[in-house]
Amino acid sequence: MTIAIVGAGLGGLALARVLHVHGMDSVVYERESSRGARGQGGMLDIHSGQRALREAGLIDRFHAIARGAGQDMRLLEPDGTLLLQEDTPDDAPLGRPEVDRADLRGLLLDSLPGDTVRWGHEFASAGDGRLHFADGSGATYDLLVGADGAGSRVRALLTDARPVHIGQNVVEVGIPDIDRTHPDLAAMVGRGNYWVLGDGTSLAAQRNGDGRVRIGLSFYNTDEDWFAAGEIPFDDPAAARARLIDLLSDWDSRFTSLIAACDDTIVPRAITALPIGLTWASTPGVTLLGDAAHLMPPVGQGANMALLDGALLGLALAARPDDFPAAVEQYEHEMFERTSAAARMSAEMKELLMSPDAARKMLAFLRPDGS
Repeated sequence: MTIAIVGAGLGGLALARVLHVHGMDSVVYERESSRGARGQGGMLDIHSGQRALREAGLIDRFHAIARGAGQDMRLLEPDGTLLLQEDTPDDAPLGRPEVDRADLRGLLLDSLPGDTVRWGHEFASAGDGRLHFADGSGATYDLLVGADGAGSRVRALLTDARPVHIGQNVVEVGIPDIDRTHPDLAAMVGRGNYWVLGDGTSLAAQRNGDGRVRIGLSFYNTDEDWFAAGEIPFDDPAAARARLIDLLSDWDSRFTSLIAACDDTIVPRAITALPIGLTWASTPGVTLLGDAAHLMPPVGQGANMALLDGALLGLALAARPDDFPAAVEQYEHEMFERTSAAARMSAEMKELLMSPDAARKMLAFLRPDGS
């Protein structure tokens, strides 16, 4: 039985690894030309997804690359008021460590036989047990797994649902080698996550494993055409930084100094999500995992759900190697319930971040007992 996985992200690779652990082969088709063809983003908060890494036999190697200090958190208001500071002891359990997405992806890739991932294969269509790629080549399959992310093309084989804009636009900037170039700002941000929550705007700064601090500026209650309207001149980095600082003109100058220190890499991201509770009729021969199945607001659940999807689908297939349709139906039933709950929680968190007095509400959420 040929298992074809479209997409070499975390979920697709977790599936391939768990299958490999159980003596089952799969092929991962990835449109990128190589593992280093593009950047993989920033740090991930891995909590429930650690179960997937245990099932994959990789938990010790994960702990070796995870950053316990990444669990540190600072929460502030735009006027500079510090509401919460949590510093993780060096011997604290790795309950929610941060890990560089590229490092985690590399760990999964290195755990697979060298011929598992076929680079440079852009999925075009599928049907009647055959895959078709953009370059005109093809391959056969018995089970097709769409692990091809938010813009999934495999998804269309199961549902007409498409991601929609959720009223949030993010501008991503960053400060490279912050400890050397801006030690004062490095001390302010700390070792982990640094959140400033305002009314309709937030700033989230995060340490990366390479010494870079990535900063995401979220503008809520904005429509999907906000970037196209020219609010921020992305073709001129200096002017873009100046405009971002202007948009935060009523914030404490310590926060705008973070923006002023950023380099010229300025990336706009329009945030979309799939409908909460999306399901489809179980269809022999095809299924989905990760963002292809349940794209949700980016509040720390997506990567964990993708890892779990991959591991649990792999376990279901290993338990029923002669009945893939039954294994897929079992996986989908559990996945729909689990990820719907995560999507609801993510949507509620997004609503909190969009609300007036978001910082105080976040503090109440994190410390409901008032401690």
